[in-house]
Amino acid sequence: MLETGIRLHGTALEEEDFKTHRVFYTTDIPKLQYAWDCGVAMGHYLKGLKQGKLLGTYCKKCKRTVIPPRVFCELCFRNMDKWVELKDTGIVNTFSICYVTWDMKKLIYPEIPAVIEIDGASKGKGILHLLAEVDPKQVKLGMKVKAVWKPKSEREGSILDIKYFKPI
Repeated sequence: MLETGIRLHGTALEEEDFKTHRVFYTTDIPKLQYAWDCGVAMGHYLKGLKQGKLLGTYCKKCKRTVIPPRVFCELCFRNMDKWVELKDTGIVNTFSICYVTWDMKKLIYPEIPAVIEIDGASKGKGILHLLAEVDPKQVKLGMKVKAVWKPKSEREGSILDIKYFKPI
């Protein structure tokens, strides 16, 4: 019985139960494997990144080109009409200057995450990425930027195939 007067039902375990294997337990590290399906639109987008291309989709009814791509238009609910290769340039739509990492570690040199409106996409459509090769005091809204890609041999089909965007 606990000090609170609440009676617990069940059998308490003793150290001997573990030593004699009366209780099953393991200290092995399980092999956890999984597969992740990114879907049709994102899969095609990631293949494009591996090739050094930014891909979007176009809806002819709404006359919009969006990135990241979608299989259907969220405004008119029609299937997108075609794939569009976009430039790897754009403008800074919004940004932040961060002196701490996502897990609250202090940074000496700040990271600058920004939403980049990609040239060729509709206004307001773009991707979140990092800015670099720029003094944080010089970053401004509307600043023209260009993607800096990893070498082709290092690309994996990830948004990180773009190392960062830099001013042009």
